Amino acid sequence: MWFKYILSVISATIAEGATYPLDLIKTRLQIQGEIASSKGDAGSYRGMLKTAVGIVKEEGLIRLWQGITPAIYRHAIYTGVRFGAYEKMRDNVFKKNPDGSYSLWKAAIGGMSAGALGQFMASPTDLVKVQIQMEGKRRLEGKPPRVKNAFHAFQQIMKQGGIRGLWKGWVPNVQRAALVNLGDLTTYDTAKRYILRNSQLKDTSLVHIMSSMCAGLVGAIMATPADVIKTRVMNQPTDERGRGLYYKSSIDCFLKTAQQEGFLAMYKGFFPAWIRMGPWSLCFWLSYEKIRKAMGTAAF
Repeated sequence: MWFKYILSVISATIAEGATYPLDLIKTRLQIQGEIASSKGDAGSYRGMLKTAVGIVKEEGLIRLWQGITPAIYRHAIYTGVRFGAYEKMRDNVFKKNPDGSYSLWKAAIGGMSAGALGQFMASPTDLVKVQIQMEGKRRLEGKPPRVKNAFHAFQQIMKQGGIRGLWKGWVPNVQRAALVNLGDLTTYDTAKRYILRNSQLKDTSLVHIMSSMCAGLVGAIMATPADVIKTRVMNQPTDERGRGLYYKSSIDCFLKTAQQEGFLAMYKGFFPAWIRMGPWSLCFWLSYEKIRKAMGTAAF
């Protein structure tokens, strides 16, 4: 169990470092419409490439990796928990069929449950990551910095909202993780079993690539709306009791965003999310399967 946990964290760290700038761009895009609405300035809207170029020109190339430390902390918790929980449910609770196949409904329940549990445990690190990612934007707008680094962010959150404050935005965060894993874990596992069962292909890198591409696309489609809500809820300022000043809940955020910016605003950052989730899934699943094989552990 612990051995598989370590392997999943190593693979997640590799994938996170390679694709992290796209996550930062996606977060900035998801906040831009909110900033424009508050200022009455439509000029704040920029596409994915212009946002990336703007960050490099205005803040520096290294800022594309701003917030990666809590992101790695997050994956150490999130990835380990979700993979451990999913494999336990697949192998010991729902149990695979004798031929190695696994029912779609079982995979869906297992993937969503494992993702929700993993994200709930890792939610404080995600909160810190989102706030650090927005610091460069705040400085350019002339606002005072909220946090200096990951440790300072934890201190500030604890000071303002206590232990409970560390889980600000956990509901949309968990909702998003459940949908991501419905797209990622469930799709990868189901696609891989389907390909192996209905073709002459063996359990090789080609099958892993095909399955991970499916997982990345479905994961982005399923998760982007919840990701927009999660980002906005986590990034909003709070009062002295730790309550959000813009949104009362994830439902309130959804209604206000759709009313003020249109329903398609729920898919802000979809392309960088998709472009990131595709390579992320590819990097993760290829390295994870290869490392498991090299260490003598059964394929996923």
